[in-house]
Amino acid sequence: MVRIYTPEEIDKIARSGAILARALAAVKEKIAIGVTLKQLDDIAREFIRKEGGEPAFLNYQPHGAEHPYMASICASINEVIVHGFPTEYKLKSGDILKIDCGVLLDGMYSDSAFTIIVGKSTVKAQNLVKATHKALEEAIKEIKPGNHIGDIGCAVEKTAKRYGVHVVQGLTGHGVGYGLHEDPYVYNYGNKGEGIVLKAGMVFAVEPMLCTGRGQVRQLRDESWAMEDGGLSAQFEHTIAITEKGARVLTK
Repeated sequence: MVRIYTPEEIDKIARSGAILARALAAVKEKIAIGVTLKQLDDIAREFIRKEGGEPAFLNYQPHGAEHPYMASICASINEVIVHGFPTEYKLKSGDILKIDCGVLLDGMYSDSAFTIIVGKSTVKAQNLVKATHKALEEAIKEIKPGNHIGDIGCAVEKTAKRYGVHVVQGLTGHGVGYGLHEDPYVYNYGNKGEGIVLKAGMVFAVEPMLCTGRGQVRQLRDESWAMEDGGLSAQFEHTIAITEKGARVLTK
């Protein structure tokens, strides 16, 4: 069942999202060749707690996971698309880095992610990152009362095709608010006019995930997800509320 949030509850999610946006900006500022993923995790955790929040991912155990997640960010490199663990790996020129993070504040969760290319990049990598960012922008345009959830996925899929890349299969966005993962699933493909009708008060984490390969994924031993064919991947995500006027992005 999809929860409908009051304007006051949405404002609370927005306060969580504001901390998250600043935390991600602090992390992004420190991304450079030679920096470790663990260092970026430390920055996020310390920033969030200094602002009065709690890292939402830390000690969180997603459905189906064997163990709780023991970090504040997901840091996924190149073919790894999501849930990459922030190890002592040192960033190299050309790495495509996905940073995903969440904040819990006053009982409300927010969730956001970005992709950045470290150092020098190829045209292929630049096109992928540009396509994924554009897909999120196009998806946001479809988030308004009276539209259907399939409109969101359709916008992402059309954008991917326009840039010559593919949607990552099997991984989706989701509802968010009182829980980090709530109903509904927000797919990155679909048909206009299909699925649930969007209503004011719904809150989604919309996260296009695109790749240069075929789109199939496999789970690695550390419970991260990677492209089966080794293709490059990118991800962008915002927590978004539906209002009577349209989409309200809560994580920027």
